[in-house]
Parts: sequence; structure tokens; C-alpha cells
Amino acid sequence: MHLLVLNGPNLNMLGKREPGIYGTATLESINAELAQIAREAEVQLTFFQSNHEGALIDTIQAHWDAIDGVIINPGALTHYGLSLRDALAALHLPIIEVHLSNVYARESFRHTSVIAPIATGQISGLGAAGYALALRWFMAQKRA
Repeated sequence: MHLLVLNGPNLNMLGKREPGIYGTATLESINAELAQIAREAEVQLTFFQSNHEGALIDTIQAHWDAIDGVIINPGALTHYGLSLRDALAALHLPIIEVHLSNVYARESFRHTSVIAPIATGQISGLGAAGYALALRWFMAQKRA
């Protein structure tokens, strides 16, 4: 199994940016934890973060035929990233949308996701653990 782990705008600033909302874990530490879990399960992960929607789309397209699913935290693109949504939908693969904070307990503009309707599932508000839960869901599908 090969999964693409995508992170959108500002997620490179985790650990520094609003730790009261997003926690103190860095993106590097989250990726390292995922890599450890994946290694034990013989799952290949490709990590990519960008502050640019087009770069995320380019990465999806570059891995088009090589992946079995996507774990994505689209950041602010959650609410308006229609071209990102379309690129993900065209994959016809399982997609788990992850958010560190509970977006539904925050500002009303954060309550709408353009990704959720095409995602297999969404994990919100569980901090960095949400990424590991998404990976474990994929691993359970592999065993099924």
C-alpha cells in the first residue's frame, strides 16, 4: 500500500503557529510518527506540504497511478480549494481529511469543507493523533 500524505498552507508552521489551537507537534514530528507506524505495517508514505494549491495538485497528479489513497490536511484550502477538491475527486481513491482543531467549534467559515463531500471520512479536533488514526484506518482496510 502506498499513501500520499498532503498538508496545505501554513502547516509547515506547526509547533510555532498558534499552539493553543494547533498543538505543539511539528509537521516533522507528525510525519516521523506516521513513518514509524507505516514501516511496521509495510505501508509506503509520500509526504508533501505546500502553501500553494497548484503544487498540491501537481503532486497528486505526479502520483496518480502509484497511490492507493490520500491523507490530507488541506488547511485553509478546506473552505475554498475547489481545484484541489477536483484533483482529489478524480483519483477515485479513499481520502481521509484531517484537521488538528475541531473546525466545528471555531469560526463559522471553518464549518464548510469543499473536500468533505468527496472524502471517505474526516477526522477533526484530535490534534496530531488524527493523522495516525487516518493511517490506521487505511491499514485496517489493507487487512480486510
